[in-house]
Formats: sequence, C-alpha cells, structure tokens
Amino acid sequence: MKRSLVTGLIIGGVVAAIVSALHATGLLLGLETAAGGLVSDYANATRVVGEKWQYVFISLLAFGVTWLSLSGVPRGGTRLLIVFLMLELLGLSWVCSLYRVFFQPLPSVFAVALAWIATEGWIALLRWDRSHLMQVFFGNRLPKKEFHRVSVGTIPFDAQSEMHDVSVVVCDIANKYGIAQDSGPAAFARTLGEFIRDTADRLVRAGAYLQAADGEGVVAIFGVPVADSGHAEKALRAALDLIRDFRNRQQNNGENSADCDIHAGVSSGTIIAAPLKDSGSPALLISGEPLDLARRFCSANRRYGSKILMDTSTFDLASDSIVARPIDFVDGVNSEDRHEIYEPLWLATEARPEHIARRDSFWSGVILYREKRWAEAYAEFQKARGSEEEEDRPLQFYLRRLELRALSELTETPLA
Repeated sequence: MKRSLVTGLIIGGVVAAIVSALHATGLLLGLETAAGGLVSDYANATRVVGEKWQYVFISLLAFGVTWLSLSGVPRGGTRLLIVFLMLELLGLSWVCSLYRVFFQPLPSVFAVALAWIATEGWIALLRWDRSHLMQVFFGNRLPKKEFHRVSVGTIPFDAQSEMHDVSVVVCDIANKYGIAQDSGPAAFARTLGEFIRDTADRLVRAGAYLQAADGEGVVAIFGVPVADSGHAEKALRAALDLIRDFRNRQQNNGENSADCDIHAGVSSGTIIAAPLKDSGSPALLISGEPLDLARRFCSANRRYGSKILMDTSTFDLASDSIVARPIDFVDGVNSEDRHEIYEPLWLATEARPEHIARRDSFWSGVILYREKRWAEAYAEFQKARGSEEEEDRPLQFYLRRLELRALSELTETPLA
C-alpha cells in the first residue's frame, strides 16, 4: 500500500506538472478554444473559472486517476470510470455555460487521460518485469500450471527475501563414479544425461521446484514458491515412486540393480529464498540446512545399502502416510549436531501387515543394538528378514555389525 501511494504521488505529480506547463505556455490554446466552443459559450459568459482553479483541478484529477488505476480496481471498471469522468467534465462545462460561467474542460480532461495512460504504462512495465523475473526464477523449474499461476499473480510471490518451510529431495546415481570408470566418458555422459532428464521431469511433475540438475545430482524443493503443509509427504511419495519405477525398468530390461541404482536424501526444515534482481544475472538464491543435509543423506545410502534416507523432521511430518524405520545417527552441518536418519519403505496405504511386522522387528533390533543387548538385537533382526528373493541391505548391514562384534568378543579383539 505504501509503495502504491508513493508511486501514485510520483506519477500524479509528473502528469500534473506536464499538463500545467502545457496550459500555462499556451501550447494547448488551439485545442482549448475548439473544445470550449463545442460545449460552452465563452462570448456570452459573465464569469470565467480562474487559472488557479484550473491548476487545482488538474492536480486533483491527476492524483485521483493515478491512485484509482493503482488501487487494484479491475481494469475494465477503471476504464469505464475514466470515460465517465471525462464525459462529466465536458458536461460540467456545459452546465456552467447555462449560468454564464465559462469553465475550460480540456486541461482537466487532458490530465485525466494522461494520468490514466501513464499509469497503465507503468503497470505494463511492472508486469513485463515480473513476467521476466518469473521466467528467470521459475521457467522450466515448476509444473506448467503452477508456473502460469505464479507468472500472472494468481499465486502471490513477492520478490523479496523470505523464509519457507520445505522438504528438499536430492537424487543421484548410486555407483556414479564406478560407472564412469567402467563405461567410458561418452557412455557415462549418456547415462547421466538420461538420469538427470528423467528424474528432474518426474520431480517437477510431482510439484517440486527444481533447484539444480547437473553432474552432482538433482535437487528439488517441495513447498516453494507455493507454501504447502504436505511438502514432506509429497517429497517422500515422489522419491518412493522414483525408486520403484527405476527398479521396475531394470527388471524389465534384465539389468543388474547392483551395477546402477538411484539414491535419494530427504530433509525438511526452513530455507531462505532471496531473489537477486539487481545483479547482471537475476537468480533465485536458496540457502538452508535442509539442502546440505539432503545431500549428506543421499551419500549416506552407500554406507547402509538403503535407497532413501530422511531426517527426523521429515519423518515427523509424514509418519501418518509413510511407513519407515530407523537406521542410524549421522553428523550434521556442525560436528556437535547428530541427526537420526530413517529409511522410508512404503506408503501407509500400500503396506501389508507382514510389512509392518518386519518393520517393527527391525525397529526393535535397532533399539536393542543401541542398548548393546546384542543377542536380543540379533533375534529381532532375524525376525525382520523377508523372502529369499528380497534383498534388504540395511538389515544385512546390522547383521554384519553383530557378527563382527561376536567375532571380536570371541577373539578378545577390540572392534574398531
């Protein structure tokens, strides 16, 4: 509101100064004489509206029309009011002539028209600038429907630095560097390019803002620029869909999933989105701990053999819709920070009773392991086993830990 008021005062003042100068210098004299002769009778007038009043009318009308155009009234309604106002000024001059008072309407009409044209031009410039910024910030980074809504202003996005509650998803090829060494640069670039295009497209279609898609993986953010209380659930659903579809494609193609797989990390929290508009290359600067943590979790999958890892905040937000199990603690951004990580397994609507039972056994095993009750932990982990065909690498990770610890105790060798 304050910004519109200042803009209105500036535009109105400039218009009033221009029209007043044209009237004072006589540049409008010919048009004023012709217009005055059409609606009034100067020859028979006994009184004339003074020059001071002309300048008052010019100023009031210039400021009033500018404010009206900037006030948010629908453009169609504003145009209709402007036309009526100009007709009213001409009518006022005619009514004054009936009482032998001459009122020159042209300066006031000109002030109304020029104020409206100037304000419309300013609005068009702002819209072009906003459209350009929205294209730079969100072009090819949002679903087409949401991008259109942001561009036209249906979804409000004030290009100012703001904090957003979001969920960040980072996806990458699991054995990326091994593939690069085995397949060669050309084949690796082709594989990585296909992964980036497919993953980025799927995450955007799922409703994410695409932060980055390059050789270091794909980073997508749910909850910006449109606030969404369900951002964590959407992020996990998208990640689970990616893993499932990738596994299905591998099975259909007869490929070995150990050679090439997808890892994902998900972290929820607060980020800062800061539009950089004044630089030579405008951009949307996004920074926050969830970006760094999601990358860490994505990389941590290599250690545990998991596909997706998320932090406690994400688990808390989506625990009603996602079935997950605890894995371990990892270091945060600061060395003193420790984050518990979880592995999302299934959607709650898709999990069968045996899935829940195995998850609960694994959960109990992790708790017992942390309490150093090794035998009980081993028994619970055995209950968490699935079918022979199903590979559960995080479960194997804990079983190997327990086997190494048992071997260490037997040989009385400290476990590293």
